[in-house]
Parts: sequence; C-alpha cells; structure tokens
Amino acid sequence: MTSDMTTDTGQEAADFARRTSTDLLQRVEDRLRSLLAAERDAWAGVDARAAVPIDALSELIASGGKRIRPAFCIAGYLAAGGDPADPGIVAAGAALEMLHLSALVHDDVLDDSSRRRGLPTVHAKYMALHGGRGWQGESRRYGEGVAILVGDLALVYSGELMSEAPRTAVPEWNKLRSEVMIGQYMDVHAAAEFCVEPRLSRLIAKIKSGRYTIHRPLVVGADAAGRNDLAPAFEEYGEAVGEAFQLRDDLLDAFGDSADTGKPTGLDFTQHKMTLLLGWAMQRDEHIHTLITEPGHTPDEVRRRLLDTGVPADVEKHIDGLVERGCKAIADAPVDQVWRSELTRMARRVAYRNA
Repeated sequence: MTSDMTTDTGQEAADFARRTSTDLLQRVEDRLRSLLAAERDAWAGVDARAAVPIDALSELIASGGKRIRPAFCIAGYLAAGGDPADPGIVAAGAALEMLHLSALVHDDVLDDSSRRRGLPTVHAKYMALHGGRGWQGESRRYGEGVAILVGDLALVYSGELMSEAPRTAVPEWNKLRSEVMIGQYMDVHAAAEFCVEPRLSRLIAKIKSGRYTIHRPLVVGADAAGRNDLAPAFEEYGEAVGEAFQLRDDLLDAFGDSADTGKPTGLDFTQHKMTLLLGWAMQRDEHIHTLITEPGHTPDEVRRRLLDTGVPADVEKHIDGLVERGCKAIADAPVDQVWRSELTRMARRVAYRNA
C-alpha cells in the first residue's frame, strides 16, 4: 500500500509539474502574440507599410516551432522553486523565443535557405514580391534587406521583453546574446575556411546552438528564481544535451526529409558547413571534400559516401553518450526528483525528436 501511494504521489507531482510548464508556455505564446498585435496596431496607424516587418514576425510565430528555449527556461525556473504566478518568467520565456526568431531570420539569409517551417523564408518571400511587382533595384538585395531588418526588430523586442523579467536573469541573458552572435560568426568563417577540424566543429555546435538552446535558457530560468547555485549542474547538463540537439540537426540536414523538417535538406553541404559529421567523414574519406566543394555533384552522392564511412552511426553513438552524460548531471542536481525526471525526458526528446 505504501509503495502504491508513493507511486501515485510521484505521478501526481509529475502531472502537476507538466501542467504548470504547459500553462506557462501558453502564457509565453499569448505574450508574444499580444506584443506583436499591439505593435501592429500602433504602426498600421502611422502607415500600412510600416506594419510589414511586424506581420513577418507574426507569421513566423503562427507557423509553429517547438518553443524549446522558453520550455527549458521555464523548466529551470520551476526546478529552482520559482513562483509560476510571477509574470517575469513569462516575459523571460517570450524574450528567448523572440531572440530565436531573430536568429532564424538572419540564419536563413546566411544559409540562403528558401523554406522555414514549410513556408518561404522572409528574404525569399520579399525577394519574390519585389520581382513580381517590378520594383526598382535588385530583388535579392531587397529581400535580404527586409529580412535583416525583420531580424533586428525581433532582437529589439526580445530586449524589451527581457526588461520585464527578474533582474537576476539579465547577466546570463547578456552572455547568451553575445555568445550566439560569436558562434554564428565562427560558423560562417569555418564554412569559408572549410578545414577538417572536428574540435572546432564541436566548439561551434556548443557555442552557436547548444548553449543558446539549452544551457543558457536553463540558467536564465534558475537565476530568475534566485538559484544561481544550480548553474554548474545546468551547465554540465546543458552542454551535453545541447550538443546532442545540434548533432541531431546535422543528421536531419544530411538525411532528413524536408517535408518533416519544414526546410530544405542538404544545406550544410551546399553552404560548406563544417559539422562534426562532415569533419569526421572527411578524416576517413578525402573524396567527400571534393564532392562538396566542386560543382557537378549531387547531395545524394554525398549522402551515399557519408554512409559508406560509417560516421552517421558513430554520430548516433556520440549522441547517446551525450544524453547519458546530461542525464547523469541532472540526476545529481539539487532539485526535486520530479524535475530530474522531467529534464531527463526533455533531454531525450530534443536529442531523438521522438517523444
């Protein structure tokens, strides 16, 4: 009887934690939409054209997305004992998602990607609009110019939202913002240099994606709740799970289906991204470098060659090891067992995308 009661109590606690997280995520969604709706009303009253950048952001919000960064921020906050009624955590989660929108819009320009979440990317949409209406200047420059400004606007809104969050979260937020920009630069530079250096590939994956996706949002949440003592455990967990998240993205880019990912596959090949997958593969097969850098080769040829090296299977094993490391880190964290279990579940979800 005692064992059954303990199990029931544990399940109730887990259900309550998940409901609380879901409720806060919905409030983040509502905050994002209400901010953009208010901004649209204000600017449409000035001139209808002034609302165009806001509409572009609203369309991105409406198109979906996994809301991973606010989810980890909320998890870090609740695991740290934060008050779910405090609107500050909603503002922090919304700030992280708005920053992510900024990064997505700019990243699509950097990668020359035509699709995002199954829809035309911002620069592709406005490039086509310019060409279709016969406006002055170059369509590409117009489309990319609009996208840069839309991304910058999202960055401004993210700062406004974070100003409503607990001040204790701001130092980590500042680290996160600068880190993702530096990581993006390193990614661009590594693609241009295109040298086989797996250590650098792992570093870029951690800085531009892993920390910004999982590690820093968790710490932002914990700091918002006044628990900066959780930073070491969240760093160990976040670094490992964040790298696993990025490696999964690399595998999906190489072998995924664009109907599932909502964006073109093979972009890492065409943009010469030096991912760990490619770095390891080129160490085993120098011909892969030629397949990617010289014209006349198809992505299918690259995929077949990658599979022949056995590296995709090794990357899967590496992901397994990273998830195990992250789960071990959180198992030792000074938080309630319900949150250790929840963060373990979240680690597997982002690493394998199947739960």
